[in-house]
Amino acid sequence: MKEYDPKVIDQSIQDYWDSNNAFEVDPDTDKDKFYCLSMLPYPSGKIHMGHVRNYTIGDLISRFNIRLGKCVMQPMGWDAFGLPAENAAIENKVSPKDWTYQNIETMRSQLKQLGFAYDWRREFSTCDESYYKWEQDLFCKMFEKGLVIREKAEVNWDPVDKTVLANEQVIDGRGWRSGAPVEKKFLNQWSLKITEYADELLSELSNLSGWPEQVKLMQENWIGKSKGMAFQFENSVIDQPIEVFTTRPDTIMGVSFIALSSEHEITKRKLSKNKDLQIWVEEMIKVKSAEKDQTLQEKKGFFS
Repeated sequence: MKEYDPKVIDQSIQDYWDSNNAFEVDPDTDKDKFYCLSMLPYPSGKIHMGHVRNYTIGDLISRFNIRLGKCVMQPMGWDAFGLPAENAAIENKVSPKDWTYQNIETMRSQLKQLGFAYDWRREFSTCDESYYKWEQDLFCKMFEKGLVIREKAEVNWDPVDKTVLANEQVIDGRGWRSGAPVEKKFLNQWSLKITEYADELLSELSNLSGWPEQVKLMQENWIGKSKGMAFQFENSVIDQPIEVFTTRPDTIMGVSFIALSSEHEITKRKLSKNKDLQIWVEEMIKVKSAEKDQTLQEKKGFFS
């Protein structure tokens, strides 16, 4: 062949791989084992260059370890259980199930064209009943053990997608997908009592050999255990004491003011009686709420 024709060469090689089950892997006790799992894609319809980049990196790692003589397993699946599929199905007037599996068919064929070394026998979708029944089973077991609770919590509500957003999904006060102004709502939420294990997680961080120190520090800060004291302040403006927590009780005599958040119960009670306060709280709701942005925000307050 004088010129490289990828359609011809690639297809002939992939046909050879398929006929020889080149990437089908079963445990081999005589070889070192290597498991390579890239983040499962959401079946949005077609893959893009972000997918190509991500899964090429994973495939390169797998093939490198294959060349080292290891027994390498690289599976593929679909993160297919989510609200976007429902919204897309409503918009296109089709079943969410049909919409999702149609997208999976398209994206699977595209990934196969890229020639990644996946063992497709192990493919699964998180919307398959055979998969999510185990998530349901785990949830029920945690509920029975008292590790799941139902409680009201303030959330970021997207009125267009009709879903709760994480702080990182709120950009300039708007939903990252719909662009709609995000509302603050108190809704019933299922919560996992992860605080039951906070002390154990914290104490075991030092035993994680091989973890980068900066990652362990991030985990420690995320758990966020602080030691200190709680104080109650009486005041003439508000008809109840205000409780504050401080890690420096030795400096309590130097307190010059107390600041309440815009979401505090006392603040909310004052809203109906103070129009200026209402305007200020509405403005606070619109500011960036992602943790990475909070440190960059200008400090604002309302004096009462």
